[in-house]
Amino acid sequence: MRDCPFSKNSGKKRIILSFVILALLLAILFLANLLVGSVGVSPYDIIRILLGGTTGTKESLIIHTIRLPRILAAAVLGGALALSGFLLQTYFNNPIAGPFVLGISSGAKMCVAMVMILSLFQGMILSSFLMIVAAFFGSMLSMGFIILLSKKMKNGATLIICGVMIGYICSAITDIMVTFANDADIVNLHNWSKGSFSGISWGNVQVMVPVVIIAFILTFLQAKPMSAYQQGESFAKSVGVDVRGFSIMMIILSGILSASVTAFAGPISFLGVAAPHLVKRILGTVKPIYMIPASFLGGACFCLLCDLIARTVFVPTEVSISTVTAVLGAPIVIWVMVRRAYEK
Repeated sequence: MRDCPFSKNSGKKRIILSFVILALLLAILFLANLLVGSVGVSPYDIIRILLGGTTGTKESLIIHTIRLPRILAAAVLGGALALSGFLLQTYFNNPIAGPFVLGISSGAKMCVAMVMILSLFQGMILSSFLMIVAAFFGSMLSMGFIILLSKKMKNGATLIICGVMIGYICSAITDIMVTFANDADIVNLHNWSKGSFSGISWGNVQVMVPVVIIAFILTFLQAKPMSAYQQGESFAKSVGVDVRGFSIMMIILSGILSASVTAFAGPISFLGVAAPHLVKRILGTVKPIYMIPASFLGGACFCLLCDLIARTVFVPTEVSISTVTAVLGAPIVIWVMVRRAYEK
């Protein structure tokens, strides 16, 4: 039976409209994050500051040194985390697989905390690149355990429970290290371990952006084999996909993306699961060629919204980004689980 041309056209229109909506939402949230804060800045002043017309003022310093790098980091890392979640959901064929749920973010947090504490004891300054390397090593450590368990356990729910347990173990080890580390800078480490974009600098942005962009491009290049993989390993092999090599690439890319987030912002809960599902509902398709860029845009929007809430709702107190993403993202995860159970 042939596909109806009208349904094809309506599907394409929906996808185009979805990208337009996501792009507009991203622009609105970007501007809202620039405008809103403990110190109010008018739209007129924002335009003048961005065009270089105002320098040296308090508002200019706030925009250039605090808000702009923070906003860019939230957008880039939010997109990276959502894309990592989509890769994990595809790889494990599980709708609630994500870096935080599977304990991958906690493994990254553990290794970064360990390296941070060692560098503090040695009086060394930890570079942004080394933080990503440490986070990637921790991500791969947790991912290795999850993959080994997935070979033994075919039940998706059991695998998720094991991932949660691995996450708790890694978090407990991190808490022990933070508790017994005697240094004035350990306060910053404690805040980071809860998930936060505060303290993000232009130096951090200059490291994270190229890493995430390269990972995004490599992920997009995997769209065609990923589409075949969604139909099952047997189908992917029948159309010439090197499943083993493809699987390794997916693991490495999801690890790099989630490691980049944890290295700079700490663990961020549920965004990696919630954002891809919201994007799927908007697009009306799971094709990777659309889902990859849309997941990135959706994750960026979701993260900017959560960060805006985190730093403005309880001014002057700032709550952790992970707290807000949990409040907004956990209900979405519950809805996905209930819907999946109902469909069965």
